Amino acid sequence: MIETEKKQERILLVGVELQGMDNFDMSMEELASLAKTAGGDVRGSYTQKREKYDTKTFVGSGKLEEIAQMVEADEITTVVVNNRLTPRQNVNLEEILGVKVIDRMQLILDIFAMRARSHEGKLQVHLAQLKYLLPRLVGQGIMLSRQAGGIGSRGPGESQLELNRRSVRNQITDIERQLKVVEKNRETLREKRLESPVFKIGLIGYTNAGKSTIMNQLTSKSQYEADELFATLDATTKSIHLTGNLQVTLTDTVGFIQDLPTELVSSFKSTLEESKNVDLLVHVIDASDPNHEEHEKTVLSIMKDLDMLEIPRLTLYNKADKVADFTPTQTPFSLISARSETAREDLQALLLEKLRELFVPFTIRVPFSKSYRTHDLETVAIIDQREFEEDVEVIQGYIAEKNKWKLEEYYDGLR
Repeated sequence: MIETEKKQERILLVGVELQGMDNFDMSMEELASLAKTAGGDVRGSYTQKREKYDTKTFVGSGKLEEIAQMVEADEITTVVVNNRLTPRQNVNLEEILGVKVIDRMQLILDIFAMRARSHEGKLQVHLAQLKYLLPRLVGQGIMLSRQAGGIGSRGPGESQLELNRRSVRNQITDIERQLKVVEKNRETLREKRLESPVFKIGLIGYTNAGKSTIMNQLTSKSQYEADELFATLDATTKSIHLTGNLQVTLTDTVGFIQDLPTELVSSFKSTLEESKNVDLLVHVIDASDPNHEEHEKTVLSIMKDLDMLEIPRLTLYNKADKVADFTPTQTPFSLISARSETAREDLQALLLEKLRELFVPFTIRVPFSKSYRTHDLETVAIIDQREFEEDVEVIQGYIAEKNKWKLEEYYDGLR
């Protein structure tokens, strides 16, 4: 019996650099990484400098002719454009080139669909895809014909097109209804966490910065990690101990990326808000990436949009083992290697140092008759010193402002 292997799509990248455009080369490199993450075989790329995008075909006619020749000569199956195409541009390019044409946004959506694991994550990705698809159900029915396998051919008639538009709208309504139920449950859990005395830490950063590696080091549990974009998609919250009994929660969320599709930001708003309701954000940056400064700007821009800039922040430059001379763009900062043998201890020390900055110092005198209560204190405070006097224990340390009431309620001799 002969088994047929699924052929890897042969991909050609296309980009247009407008006058005054920043980070174009970085964006094209990232597009290649995205295509590889999606499982494609990148065969080459074509770029063009223009004053504005061609309204009909995105690139100029001369460059389009070159691309068509490359598509035929190298048996390209998919052309990926490094920009959001209009429905008309998409249709025109597919008819001229005779192969599937997708843009950067659809590529990212496809990767998200591949990465989603939880029920909520799958719903959110499906919703984003449908919202992206709806305005692209144009007269030629190009998207619909794609689903039927007819690349570059005309799709169904207008009446069928309307039926499909209605079907997509109905699916969007149904998914939004399901997500409201999921989000209501999430909100209930979030409120419980907000009421909890436990200190909450959130990992945030550009995709592939090493957040999941840090999560695994601190939790000693397996969180999927790989040297690829969007290795983690669904938000994950776990409890960790920084010292003996001091317990905090750590949340890992989807990595950000330049030009993140608005459909995804909208659909994943509830997931991203997991990072909004934390006491400390740990901004993880890949120090070995030559474009890390632009990545930082992207993350900070999205944080601004989500009203997260006021949250206390610890900046960690990761992958120190891959850099020789390094100049940070954010201060204060710490340079680490999340894969080193001492990573766990290093990370715990950095977090404890930051918590001491955020917490308030205290000294309490606990009668021996109430010493059993100190275990409860140890779960929410950093205990630095314990001394025994005649009939009391003197404890010094740091505690979150929101938990100071515990000192007043449970301990005598507060000062």
